[in-house]
Amino acid sequence: MTSSQPVAEEVLAEFVSAPPALPEEVRAAGRRSLLNMIGTAIGGSGETAIDRLVDLSADFGGAAGSTLVGRKERADMLWAAAINAASANIFDFDDTHIPTVVHPSAPVGPAVLALAESRSAQGRPASGAALLEAFVLGVEITCRLGVAAGQAHYARGWHITSTAGIFGAALACGRLLQLSPHALVDALGNALAQAAGSVETLGTMSKSLGVGQAARGGLLAALLAERGYTGPRHPLTGARGFFSLYCDDADPGSLTGDLGSRWEILNNTFKPYPCGVVLNPVIEACLALKAEGGFDPGDIVEVELTGHPLLRQRTDRPGVTSGRLAQVCAQHAVAVSLLRGKADLDAFSDESVADPALRAFAAKLRFQDDAAYALESARVLLRFTDGREIARTVDAARGGLAQPMSDAELAAKLAAQVEWRGLDLDVRKLIAALENIEDAEDGSAFLTLTRPR
Repeated sequence: MTSSQPVAEEVLAEFVSAPPALPEEVRAAGRRSLLNMIGTAIGGSGETAIDRLVDLSADFGGAAGSTLVGRKERADMLWAAAINAASANIFDFDDTHIPTVVHPSAPVGPAVLALAESRSAQGRPASGAALLEAFVLGVEITCRLGVAAGQAHYARGWHITSTAGIFGAALACGRLLQLSPHALVDALGNALAQAAGSVETLGTMSKSLGVGQAARGGLLAALLAERGYTGPRHPLTGARGFFSLYCDDADPGSLTGDLGSRWEILNNTFKPYPCGVVLNPVIEACLALKAEGGFDPGDIVEVELTGHPLLRQRTDRPGVTSGRLAQVCAQHAVAVSLLRGKADLDAFSDESVADPALRAFAAKLRFQDDAAYALESARVLLRFTDGREIARTVDAARGGLAQPMSDAELAAKLAAQVEWRGLDLDVRKLIAALENIEDAEDGSAFLTLTRPR
């Protein structure tokens, strides 16, 4: 470690304790991220994995006064944070920070909202402006920690959304609790004691458990720090801290470099398709080929997929058997996009995965790794029985930094998930409340609009 590294925790704590006024573009990014997170939580709220978490919370939770987004049941504050985070991330439809592939809002947003709702019930509501500020700070720290952790962290198999997200959730909740800098460092230490998450769980219910625990653990870390529960002074940069234990090529300097003047939240992106972000350009290329037509899919003998090596590493999963696994499966994404011309929530369902026509076509996929490709780009080449070849290259997928989804598209995405889930919600009122959250006296009040009538 260099001489500057041991003070990184104090720098973060001072920043979160007394942040600068957030620029409008940063606040706008926060509003978009929060709206998108609520939408994906609604979309995921009725999945079997969420049902099982809700059932368990009834057996082991405390007073059930906190909102479960998209559901009529309620849970205690910690369980609500965990369940809403799991719901928000379960379809891989939530936001993605480029280039770390961290999904920052799922662990941070539900933790802050559960805390704010609980304090509101006690007669101490947090304003919408205060809630958004805490959320933005948590997302920012999560993204910066993802950058600082280095590429080897994710490559080794750590699920970076969970491992980085718990620290962002802890600091976001700490900000809402107005913790001192010293207590915020304690919150980071309490988060370190709980940080976990494995890429091996992708495509299974356990992945949602990891993200849920990041939100729950971050909230718990802050609440403990508020009560004087102490931790190490260097939970991130210490000899046995986060960077030393979890990372091979960490860059702690990027955690605090230009803090308050350069904002990583501006590199947050939103997905048009419910799957791993590296599949976005693949799907876009396939949908374009399908729309152009001029061929019979039955005549295709091979589909060659060229992209960044991470594309194959994360999505080469032949023969998947569930919708969850299909979200990180290039074989299924290519098949359903080319044969059905769709890549919506139904396309990544258990029913679609069981379709024998899709399963047979998926076997035609072959990968070509090319490190020159960005994560947001891919090339799909179709080879036919008569020797013809048709290719489509996507240099920058829709939803990425170069072609971001508009506010109207994000609102439509939320509305589509409400409709798909079949919930009786006042969608227009919910979207308006989220878009204007900074005007609210109680930042958590909009949660009542996420409960089915």
